[in-house]
Amino acid sequence: MLEDREIAILIEELYKYHGYDFSGYSAASFRRRVDRLYQMDGFENFTELLSKARSDEEYFKHMIEEITVNVTEMFRDPTFYKTLRTEILPTLATKPFIRIWHAGCSTGEEVFSMAILLKELNLLHKSLLYATDLNPAVLDVAKKGLFPLRTIQQYAENYRIASGKNDFSDYYTANYGYAKFSDELISRMVYSQHNLITDGSFNEFDLILCRNVLIYFDNDFQRVALELFDESLSKLGYLALGTKETIKFSSIQHRFKQLDKEKIWKKMI
Repeated sequence: MLEDREIAILIEELYKYHGYDFSGYSAASFRRRVDRLYQMDGFENFTELLSKARSDEEYFKHMIEEITVNVTEMFRDPTFYKTLRTEILPTLATKPFIRIWHAGCSTGEEVFSMAILLKELNLLHKSLLYATDLNPAVLDVAKKGLFPLRTIQQYAENYRIASGKNDFSDYYTANYGYAKFSDELISRMVYSQHNLITDGSFNEFDLILCRNVLIYFDNDFQRVALELFDESLSKLGYLALGTKETIKFSSIQHRFKQLDKEKIWKKMI
C-alpha cells in the first residue's frame, strides 16, 4: 500500500501534468483504487508509478479508467424513472425544446434510458441529451450504444417496473453477444468530456441528472458541483441526484423545492 505522502504527491502531479484534480475525491475510494492499480500493474515502487503517470499518455488514460467509478445500468432505480415518466417529463413537454444534461454519464446506460422515455412520450424529436464524463474511455463506449446481452434481461426488468410501454427488444438489435440500440436514440445525444470541478457551465438545461457521483466528492467539491448545476439550470428546471445524495445544507438549497418521493428538486428562483 502507498503511504499518505505518496498519495498526496500523486494527486498533485496528476493535476500539474494533466489538469485532473482528485484532491476533493473520497480519500478512501481514491486510495483503494490507486492501491489496486499499483498491485495490478506490478509496480515495484512509487517512483515508477509516478513516472509512468506523468509521461505515458496511454497509461494515464488507463489510470483514469481504473480510478473513476463507473457503475451503472439502464433504468436503475425503476421508481425514479417512473416519476420522470409521470411527473417530470410531462411538465417539460410544454416547452418548445427540451435540453437534458447527464453529468457523470459513465457508459451511457442512463442516457439511453432517458431517450427511451422521451420516445414513448413523443418528446424525443424535440429533445437533446447532453452526456458528459471525466473519463474519455467510458464516453467512447457510450457513443456506440452497444451493451452486453447478458445485462439486457436485468435492464428489461427495470424497464418493465418503470412502466415501460413496449417490448424492450423493440429498441435494440442483438448481434454477436451485444445489444445495439437504435440510431434514432443515438441521434439525439451529444457526448463530450467535462470536469465538474474545473469546467464551467456550457448551456441552460431543463433537467440535470447527476446520480451517484457526488458521493465520491468531499464537501468542497460537492459545493462546486452543485453551484455549477444551479448555474446551468433554467428557472423551474429539475435537478436529480442519487439515492444517497442531497442538496440539504448546501448553498443552493433555498433556491429549490424537493419532490416528495425521489431525490429530485425543482428550481424555484
